[in-house]
Amino acid sequence: MRDFEAGGRSLAVGRKGMAATSHPDATLTAVEILKAGGNAMDAAIAACAVQSVVEAGSTGIGGDCFVLYSQKGSTNVIGYNGSGRTPSAATFDWYRQNAMTAIERQSPHAVTVPGAVEAWARLLADHGRMSLAEVLAPAIGMARDGYGITPRVAFDIGFQLDLLRRDPTTRRIFLDRDVAPAVGSVQRQPELADTLEAIGREGPDAFYRGAIAEDMVTFLRSVGGLHTKEDFANTAGEYVTPVTTTFRGRTIYECPPNGQGVIALLILNILQRLERKPDPLDIDNLVAEVEATRLAYAARNAYIADQRTAHVPVDYLLSDTLADALAARIDTASAMPEMPVFDTVEHKDTVYISVVDGERNVVSFINSIFHPYGAVLMAPKSGVLFHNRGQSFSLQDGHPNAIGPNKRPMHTIIPGMVAEGGRVSMSFGVMGGHYQAAGHAAFLTKVLWHELDLQSAIDLPRLFPQMGTGTVEMEARLRATVGAEFERRGFGVCPPRSPIGGAQAITIDWEAGTLLGGSDPRKDGCALGY
Repeated sequence: MRDFEAGGRSLAVGRKGMAATSHPDATLTAVEILKAGGNAMDAAIAACAVQSVVEAGSTGIGGDCFVLYSQKGSTNVIGYNGSGRTPSAATFDWYRQNAMTAIERQSPHAVTVPGAVEAWARLLADHGRMSLAEVLAPAIGMARDGYGITPRVAFDIGFQLDLLRRDPTTRRIFLDRDVAPAVGSVQRQPELADTLEAIGREGPDAFYRGAIAEDMVTFLRSVGGLHTKEDFANTAGEYVTPVTTTFRGRTIYECPPNGQGVIALLILNILQRLERKPDPLDIDNLVAEVEATRLAYAARNAYIADQRTAHVPVDYLLSDTLADALAARIDTASAMPEMPVFDTVEHKDTVYISVVDGERNVVSFINSIFHPYGAVLMAPKSGVLFHNRGQSFSLQDGHPNAIGPNKRPMHTIIPGMVAEGGRVSMSFGVMGGHYQAAGHAAFLTKVLWHELDLQSAIDLPRLFPQMGTGTVEMEARLRATVGAEFERRGFGVCPPRSPIGGAQAITIDWEAGTLLGGSDPRKDGCALGY
């Protein structure tokens, strides 16, 4: 039972439908779409489009998405990979000949062709009830008429202020007299409204061909990009088969590589081989989570890539042999020696949306522009803010994730689902880029092992190991209780630069006929049911 004197928020409860997102406008939009006769897919895409406007620093049509979908709670879960590819001219030799040793964030080479719009249109046509114009209408209205700046959005703009000032269009759209707008101020994106309206009217071709594509390609090439109109016209996502593991008697579903979902499963496989103390925040539990994460992410950095262009040993990553070997290396009494240093890259931000409708169609939907405000490059006529997902590529010759033509990078964004008793019982996701696989494992451990409710599990303080170091980023509540003991066991401890992740989740109580939802206080959003 929740302690009502401790602050925080209650679980959302509903019967007919529920949505959980990181922005209140998006959650409300999803519920309104459900009430208007739309299904879970209609509502998820409508919510994501709204977030592309009101939470533009986290997601947008200039980004990518991954989706898990269960029809009427079936365990025949399908996945969709809506991540885009590099330009056809982006050969490894081109980068070597131009003496590029790193892909800078505010660079056109960080921009792969956005895959989100194609994915939205395909998923809506295959699984929705409403038209693209209907589900985009709320976002169009907010972009044109204006929306209020919420606290986390204001924080993210302030955090990226220097980069936003460098691009003339992001400077004009997102800043108020060259500074971050105040909470409660109103912002508009008229160019984006026109672009969304064209997509609703003409379909994805309006984005990938014609005037909007011309604007994007012209802009990217003007700043040194290799993109062509053909690269945009050839964009296509694909349905994929989820990867799974069994944890505490439940089946956990994740999207396969090029996403890092298999690494979340690897962490769970390691953790369930270790002793677990009753208190979810017991220091031995926390050290085990940190060490399992360090080991699993070392494997991630070595192996995860686009499966069309490189061999990714998924079976090995999910094998008992690997989990046994890695679990045996963990001693919670002291920090492990440093992990092998692979060609690591940094990962940052996204939005996650969970929707369940009255028929118990379940959508786990994640859409991203990577770092806050992506590459901080915006096409001036169409208002498309580009992601910087290309920074996830390696420039190490021979690496499975080495940059190359028409190639998808290793992706951090991962929607999740849980099934038990022959039906899907939970849709969940954790935002925060690099943190996501660790966040999935930590969240599921608290819910499925310690039997916390969704909101209580989301509210717990978090920690996350910095890759390639022995330092652990730790929120203040944990630094006060276990920080010193972590240091005694050989770890460094530091505060995070920004809040660690964000989460939303919905569970289905099939017997009672109710839905329970939770949403992260580290973001502006909420869960709502009816």
